[in-house]
Amino acid sequence: MTEKQRFIKALKREKLTGPVPHFELVFYLTMEVLGKVHPSHRQIEHIWDQMSVKEKEAQLQDEAVCYTAIAEKYGHSAIFVHPSVPKDIGATKRLFEIIREQSGDEYFILMHGDTTFSMPNGDDMLEFSAQIYDERDALHEIARQRMEERLEFASGFAGTNLIDGFAMCADYCFNTNPFFTPDVFADLIAPYLKQTIDGYRSMGYYSVKHTDGNIMPILDQIADCGPDALHSIDPQAGVHLKTVKRLYGGRMCMIGNVNCGLLQTGTDAEVRADVLRSLNDGMPGYGYIFSTSNCVYTGLPLARYEMMHALWREFGVYRE
Repeated sequence: MTEKQRFIKALKREKLTGPVPHFELVFYLTMEVLGKVHPSHRQIEHIWDQMSVKEKEAQLQDEAVCYTAIAEKYGHSAIFVHPSVPKDIGATKRLFEIIREQSGDEYFILMHGDTTFSMPNGDDMLEFSAQIYDERDALHEIARQRMEERLEFASGFAGTNLIDGFAMCADYCFNTNPFFTPDVFADLIAPYLKQTIDGYRSMGYYSVKHTDGNIMPILDQIADCGPDALHSIDPQAGVHLKTVKRLYGGRMCMIGNVNCGLLQTGTDAEVRADVLRSLNDGMPGYGYIFSTSNCVYTGLPLARYEMMHALWREFGVYRE
């Protein structure tokens, strides 16, 4: 099987043999591994229109190498692509074409596709909180427009084999509790999350819902929206993979749960124990994809990710 086929079998919670599928939402350490700046850090949007056709093509070719080379080196089953010039739809499509040219149909390809409101940052939190209660109708209109625009965008890729699914990256929660109360989530978030997932599914796409933090008070609602997989099952917020899988593993695949905090600041023994715990909690019954509880972010020691990776290679294997 290709890595893409293995990833899809995990999403469908079907039996697998061999390594547990593995990927990372983002792998930012491309400079250290490949000598290349990660596409998300290149900040070329402001000069894109000045570039010649050849310069643009060279840029896209080099971005594609960042994605395919990391996936090949670390045995990833999927690639989450972050177009560096999202305003240029033609360039975005060309980037996906190049990735397919470089790797064939080996990898499951995702791009960002959430339309729902995220938890606001500190600068906007008071204003957004007031809008939730004073301007709810206006927020519903924004949510509806976002959803319709994104589904129209997705329809432009349908039937092209350029992408296989969408990573729906809107964070809803602090480590202690959700920003949105369950009632607000049910009114302002869940309907649009479900309609977007349903729309993607009708076009043949899979959906991976990402939100870290303490998701437990709203997890019933997230599951009811029908994503194919849930990422990141955040241990730093007290979310336990074994519990979430027991409650929801029959409805969606589980992705993540290796504690990023320990990867950065824990001892080697703590990292080893946490990686093995994640594998032991996630692998039984299939429907599990191995990854960190967030991403391989700037500042995370590469040696720690490679330690995690080596443990996956040794212990993250389904036997007959």
